[in-house]
Amino acid sequence: MIQEYQNLSRLQMEQVDKEKTLVVVPLGALEQHGNQAPLGTDTIIADEMKKRIMGKLSLDKSDEVLSGSVLFFPTIPVGYSVEHLSFCGSISFKPQTYYSVLYDIAECLTRHGFKHIALLICHGGNRATAEIVSRQIRRDLGIYVYLISSGSFSDPEVKKTITPGNEADFHGGEMETAMVMARDESLVDLTTSSTGHYSISGKGAKLAFFGSTSLPWMGEDFITDEGKPIGIGGDPSGATAQKGEIILEVSARDAANGIKEIMKFMVTC
Repeated sequence: MIQEYQNLSRLQMEQVDKEKTLVVVPLGALEQHGNQAPLGTDTIIADEMKKRIMGKLSLDKSDEVLSGSVLFFPTIPVGYSVEHLSFCGSISFKPQTYYSVLYDIAECLTRHGFKHIALLICHGGNRATAEIVSRQIRRDLGIYVYLISSGSFSDPEVKKTITPGNEADFHGGEMETAMVMARDESLVDLTTSSTGHYSISGKGAKLAFFGSTSLPWMGEDFITDEGKPIGIGGDPSGATAQKGEIILEVSARDAANGIKEIMKFMVTC
């Protein structure tokens, strides 16, 4: 059974075999993605990923899928996005608020008998909180909380979609913009796009925003050619719906395979 959580009635939910069911909770965000892409980019992508993953799992007739059920929870449309609050429209939970939201959802699911929850991370800024709360939930409530990344941005097939010379593609750049365009091109206006450069790298120190020695980034660290904060990395102007289709399909395939691995493990619990 591959279904959406909110579509079941109370009676139907009572009949679900909770110990053999994985509840997938997509984690979106509401934050700026440059001039060209909507504030809800991550949530739009999360909803599209959910639909595509459900389709791939429904077509799969392998034993690990048939032996259990997957319920897809409604996408949580706000996350931890403090790095974007200097830009108009961005909304963020505080870390403790977001932690409590995820914990409370898991606690309610546990109360109803569910033993397995997967957090589908569709905004990178949500991962740190998701990792912390997943361990605490497992310790406190005795259930399993898995983490699944929704974007296969390092996949060779996905990397081929990036316009040559646009190696700095990052938040709000070509790939994310393309993914939204694959869902609904009318939500993107490439005529307003600007290229974002990481300003810290030009200040002499060899500090990156990831790695063994890093400075956690804020949106205003990314600037245009004119030095204006733009909050995105790379040049989104090369985005197309066709590129977005490739990225979404590869990402959904990998996420679906991840869910199947989780379900194999569930059989052993």
